[in-house]
Amino acid sequence: MFKKILIANRGEIAVRIIRACKEWGIQTVAVHSDVDKDSMHVRLADESVCIGSHQPSNSYLNIPAIMSAIELTRSEAVHPGYGFLSENVNFAKILEENKIKFIGPSSKLIKMMGDKIEAKRIAKEYGLPVIEGSEGGVSDSKQAKEISKKIGFPVLIKAAGGGGGKGMKIVHNEKDFDLSFSAAKIEAMKYFGNDEVYIEKFFQNPRHIEVQILSGKNRTIHLHERDCSVQRRHQKLIEETPSPILTNEIRKDLFEKTVNMVSKIGYEGAGTVEFIYEDKKFFFLEMNTRVQVEHPVTEVVTGIDIIKEQIHIAFTGETALTQNDIKPRGHAIECRINAEDPSKNFQPCPGTIGVCHQPSGFRTRVDGSIFQGYKITPYYDSMVCKLICHGRNRNEAIQRMLRSLDEFVIDGITTTIELHKKLLKHEKFIKSNFNVSWLDNEKII
Repeated sequence: MFKKILIANRGEIAVRIIRACKEWGIQTVAVHSDVDKDSMHVRLADESVCIGSHQPSNSYLNIPAIMSAIELTRSEAVHPGYGFLSENVNFAKILEENKIKFIGPSSKLIKMMGDKIEAKRIAKEYGLPVIEGSEGGVSDSKQAKEISKKIGFPVLIKAAGGGGGKGMKIVHNEKDFDLSFSAAKIEAMKYFGNDEVYIEKFFQNPRHIEVQILSGKNRTIHLHERDCSVQRRHQKLIEETPSPILTNEIRKDLFEKTVNMVSKIGYEGAGTVEFIYEDKKFFFLEMNTRVQVEHPVTEVVTGIDIIKEQIHIAFTGETALTQNDIKPRGHAIECRINAEDPSKNFQPCPGTIGVCHQPSGFRTRVDGSIFQGYKITPYYDSMVCKLICHGRNRNEAIQRMLRSLDEFVIDGITTTIELHKKLLKHEKFIKSNFNVSWLDNEKII
């Protein structure tokens, strides 16, 4: 096994990776910005290196500084977590050239599946249903409008080089198209350095379903699905598994087609294939070539440590698990706890945490890095931790989550805890009668 791994990330995911490494007996190196010097991931790691100032471009996105930290600490491998450099082709390629193991797929696979247009083409080639839209990127507004008219409004203009709702515009009619097209291109260039966009049919009432996979040279397996449909402006708030709306027949078809595609492209590592689901039909959306924020719900129902499996595949090239090893039990829900004020349009709320009491108890898990006296800065993502609850069925998981949220105390900052309580008690959530537009169209706060 690897002797030393550098974690090129921060916060809760860095803590999560350090814990998995310790269980493998692997030494860990934390990198951090100047404002993160007292963070939990720095405290838990065996070594730490400051790689720059608080601006992400000067630290967590600073490839030369991270490469220097790797050399300084003689690390053998790098785990990128999610966000930051986790899907950066250049970073993965530089590591390959320097014979440092990137815990993830090859730079070739990252590039191939990170390009939304190429990924869509590949999915179609290997039998996955794809969303109707442009065959590739379009730069001309007139051409894009003609494509939109052909498939029918409403349409979605999407950035080819990224996701997370950036460079994405919904267009409901022809007269609004030109302005939205220009805005999408400007935003795509701003966030991804690439103004290429493509057109897709917009679904009015979809669910967001994703399949977790593990893949090595020897085999590809799935760890069942997650339902991530409780979103606000394309940002997930609550995730659960299994999906309350899939039939066993649809689930079987979804898994078989996903595993076939991932296996055929020669993928190695953990990954997630995401789908839009509406009217009992699923359509390929994208593939994330990294671990997902919501991976714990899959872990608690399957009993599989996805991070440890990532590390094992990176070291051996193979997955030790077979499909028969995957026997999910019960239902799990994850709530993302953010330092935001929902009553003020989810305004970020940096500050210093006062009293901090995290829930515990039967089948209750908190993935986080917060503690009393910890300073939430305005420089990074506002998620401070994740609360995961597991039950024998969905109702028990909901009740356990409500009990756990009641126990959660984070003084000094405003969080989304109260919002989660309202969502979990809402009739639409209880009956699973919602879609990805629910929170954008209905006032809950």
